[in-house]
Amino acid sequence: MGWFCLLTIISALACPSTGDKAAHSRLNLSSLTRELLDSAKEPEFFDWLRRVRRRIHEYPELAFEEHETSELIRSELDSLGIQYTSPLAKTGIVASLGSGVKPWFGLRADMDALPIQELIEWEHKSKNNGKMHACGHDVHVTMLLGAAKLLQRKRDELKGTVKLVFQPGEESHAGAYHVIKEGAVDHVEAIFGLHVSPEMPTGTVRSRPGPLLAGSARFLAKIQGKGGHAARPHTTRDPVLAASLAILALQQIVSQETDPLEARVVSVGFVQANQAANVIPEIVSFGGTFRSMTTEGLSYLQQRIKQVIETQAVVHQCTATIDFLEEKLRPYPPTVNDESMYEHAKRVGESMLGKSNVLLSPMVMGAEDFSFYSKKMAAAFFMIGTNNETEKPTLRLHSPYLIIDEEVLPIGAAFHAAVAISYLDNHAVHKYQ
Repeated sequence: MGWFCLLTIISALACPSTGDKAAHSRLNLSSLTRELLDSAKEPEFFDWLRRVRRRIHEYPELAFEEHETSELIRSELDSLGIQYTSPLAKTGIVASLGSGVKPWFGLRADMDALPIQELIEWEHKSKNNGKMHACGHDVHVTMLLGAAKLLQRKRDELKGTVKLVFQPGEESHAGAYHVIKEGAVDHVEAIFGLHVSPEMPTGTVRSRPGPLLAGSARFLAKIQGKGGHAARPHTTRDPVLAASLAILALQQIVSQETDPLEARVVSVGFVQANQAANVIPEIVSFGGTFRSMTTEGLSYLQQRIKQVIETQAVVHQCTATIDFLEEKLRPYPPTVNDESMYEHAKRVGESMLGKSNVLLSPMVMGAEDFSFYSKKMAAAFFMIGTNNETEKPTLRLHSPYLIIDEEVLPIGAAFHAAVAISYLDNHAVHKYQ
């Protein structure tokens, strides 16, 4: 009996309870996040982050034209001694760190800019006329390069493989779809991404489990009638009238056919007809976007948009063609956060920034091609605040007046790295226990 008691005591000391393991895990996470954030905030590291971000900001490039941006990324990866594959999806890069074996975890940043003329006068204003990083992708790339530097310092401690995805063509061109199609993330089990949010204070992040961002698609409609003089409308088949009633009828798809508790949108963004006031045109073109938080909702809207426009054309003795631009502007599925991945990233954020600075996001009708990753694997997508009131920021993306608080750079770099390291650690332990 004495030996049994002694063995019981030894066993209890050697094998801590589940609660003790959880406490140990939290202690390690706290230490990890503090170390990474402190490292990223070191003056030399922070100065490097700012230099990189400003160089990218000065030379913005549109979707699948990110050649200089890609060259800069490759140069920084070379200087860090990190291996990569390039080009992918024309201008993309996928870098690898770690053991080269499972588990495989992905971190993603988009690279492209927007066709917007920057109107903020500052030392590092865009030098490419009519192009601007107005959606913060310069920040995304810089934060991921910062994460690369932090991860490289810990490369011998990584319990798996981290893939760094520098992705082109997010803005309407579904770059993520092409990265996946080329097999660049075939072995990746889970992935994490960040997007700047100028409406949130620097030092905060937010997201939600499940659906976060809407699925989005576009349509272009043409209604053809019979043109003629406006003084003799009875001799024409008026496509303006047909288009007008079709546009009104489209709004009833949401108001009359959709559960009020389900988020859907049908918006017409442009109408184009004849320039002359006294001529009824032969053709009217119009188009817009439709969005839903579910794939099924997106499919339903597409079906009904086609039916409504074609029917209204027939009623007015016209014909209609509808193009959903599925090859040119591939539809984006909804961005859906895996609950386990969301909880993992949330814990990391709370450890790094404090619980009060990790917020629950509402569902948002904006769209992101990170959704293609979330459709393929366990994914978590978070917004990260860039609002510093002392700089009087513009509180919206896609604005020519957008200002980014660069204090976000070390936070985003450390957040990326901590999510990746702790994911590998958790899953490697789970695998071998």
